Amino acid sequence: MLKNILKKSGWTDVIVSILFILFGIMLIARPNEVISMISVLLGLVFVTLGISKIAEYFSNNKQERYLLPVATILILLGIVIMFCTNLIFSIFRIILAVWIIYTGLMNLYELCVWKEYTSRLWLLSLLFTVLMLILGVYILINTGAIMQTIGIILIVYGIVNIIQNFIFIKKIDDYL
Repeated sequence: MLKNILKKSGWTDVIVSILFILFGIMLIARPNEVISMISVLLGLVFVTLGISKIAEYFSNNKQERYLLPVATILILLGIVIMFCTNLIFSIFRIILAVWIIYTGLMNLYELCVWKEYTSRLWLLSLLFTVLMLILGVYILINTGAIMQTIGIILIVYGIVNIIQNFIFIKKIDDYL
């Protein structure tokens, strides 16, 4: 039972890593278009949420007074997001860096847990985890990182994470 859960989790991580690789390729090929698209889509989500809150406000006979200010804030935030691509890029860069660092720290924790099960692949996994942490910190502290660099880092992150998950899936029987 635990073996199946762990294998499914490993395969889910592989799929997420493939998505990161594809996104990295798009960032390299068309960085401005990708960021503009993200800004517009995210802005439209907020505007749509705002409009739904206005509809909810009027359908409840204006009883829930907090809905109108919330709707106004959501709509204004959506408009700002659509027209402030640089802001979106900064937020995206920080979220991405935090995600990569978090994943690296979780992998480091797993490596500490699995260290007692000696394996030749442990050192390789440790190397990949350290590389992942370095990439995450680079994205976080380098505010001038161009989109292509982030695309390359996403591709490397995806490949490293896929390799680590294949190692984990292959060795899960030994660990259990």
